[in-house]
Amino acid sequence: MQEYKLKTFPRGGVHPAENKLSAASATRPLPLPERVVIPVVQHLGAPAEPVVQKGETVVTGQLLARGRGFVSANIHSSVSGKVFRIEERPDASGYKRLSFVIDRQGDEWDPSIDRSETLRENIQISREEIIRKIQDAGIVGMGGATFPTHVKLNVPKGKKADILIINGVECEPYLTADHRLMLEKSRELMVGIRILMKALEVNRAVIGIENNKPDAIELLDNLAGKDEGITVQPLKVKYPQGGEKQLIKAITGREVPSGGLPVDVGAVVHNVGTTFAAYEAVQKNKPLIERIVTVTGKSVKEPSNFVVRIGTPVAGVIEAAGGLPEDTGKVVLGGPMMGKAISKLDIPVTKGTSGILIIPDSEAHRKPVQPCIRCARCVSVCPMGLEPYLLMSLGQKQLWDKARQESVMDCIECGSCSFTCPADRPLLDYIRLDKMRVGELIRKEKKAVS
Repeated sequence: MQEYKLKTFPRGGVHPAENKLSAASATRPLPLPERVVIPVVQHLGAPAEPVVQKGETVVTGQLLARGRGFVSANIHSSVSGKVFRIEERPDASGYKRLSFVIDRQGDEWDPSIDRSETLRENIQISREEIIRKIQDAGIVGMGGATFPTHVKLNVPKGKKADILIINGVECEPYLTADHRLMLEKSRELMVGIRILMKALEVNRAVIGIENNKPDAIELLDNLAGKDEGITVQPLKVKYPQGGEKQLIKAITGREVPSGGLPVDVGAVVHNVGTTFAAYEAVQKNKPLIERIVTVTGKSVKEPSNFVVRIGTPVAGVIEAAGGLPEDTGKVVLGGPMMGKAISKLDIPVTKGTSGILIIPDSEAHRKPVQPCIRCARCVSVCPMGLEPYLLMSLGQKQLWDKARQESVMDCIECGSCSFTCPADRPLLDYIRLDKMRVGELIRKEKKAVS
């Protein structure tokens, strides 16, 4: 394997144990569930509006709910069967969301979807048609943010993108879904990159991959050599390198300004899962109805990567990996740094579910909170240059205006501060509270102006 010059972002970051237990586990399709629960909110923005009714029969890939407004996303059926109910069901956060409950009957697909394994390389449609097909397919950011992809591809007037960055970092411990995708769908991924390049009208794309995935780096580097304008940039292993602003800084040296967006410095970032979904939408007419999900944990019998239909209960995915271990203390959707613990296993897999992490009881409990000793470790590891100890104090005192002045909205919620705090203080919990309250203030101000 050739030598690469490794890059990384310069400010902050931590090095949690990687625990990529499922990295060697090839993806395999999960058996189809008998019932799925598909929420109308699986994205940032406005909920989708239902277009089918209770009692209707639907096929796999059929539109269930249409995105309402520009920042929204279509929702499709992941199975064929009968709409048993349309009712509110709890999501991963515990909030009740309007959802389709569908009882599966066979697996009949929308006939317009190309289900073959044939690689479709020629991109024969315009950028406008690409964006429309991606919007129609309900594609969102699959690295966890779930921002509607078509919105990112519509660069605002007065701004210009000159580089597409493909996020293959997967810096969260334990998760390996993106790693397996890069290894198993590499050729499709390259076509997906060209599709996104055409949509953005850029001539340069860089795939960022951390150096703990040397097989993916080598494979994609060999393929990228055949595509003009596409390169692979190996990166040093450091969390949270998968954050958009950190990845842009590592690869281009450009710094997204406070309150700004990546396109402000000419960059647009898309996850590898999103890029593959874009390929399937444009070249196969396939909506986003399934995704790769990692099921892992130190006590899990068989850490695995599954292709899972959207709406499948978490319990069913865990069962396929050997079942829930006896010493389970917590089940988390996502990784240990930014994931969310769930209280019930009937929560459905959604477009943003990258992993299911099962944490043993011995590691699942928080330690007693101690007084802050002003060691400034939280400051030194913050990749955004914030002062987490101060932001937590402002949250405790409900000083929202002061928190806003201290740029709390720049926090990317990576959890590096809480991870490194020797006093085990819940820094991120209070910063999230700050952001919620400051966000409310900002929305009230905008509403008053309008």
